[in-house]
Amino acid sequence: MRRTRYLFMTEDFSVRPSKPLTPEERKARDAQRRADAEVAMREHEAAQKAFYANKERLRKLRLARERAEEKARNAAAGGSQ
Repeated sequence: MRRTRYLFMTEDFSVRPSKPLTPEERKARDAQRRADAEVAMREHEAAQKAFYANKERLRKLRLARERAEEKARNAAAGGSQ
């Protein structure tokens, strides 16, 4: 018995509402979607700010470490002469 690898699209409309939305229901649904979108955008912006703040912090640490290594190399090269 061979199993079908792909499922084909069917015309199954059982998941759709049985009746159209009333204008009040549509307004409520749209308001909820807008509120959800605003929350999602705030969360996304907060995550972006945290990401870039951490990136900048790590960059400063790396640059400080590189400067310290460069000073150590210069001191070792100058002291051995």
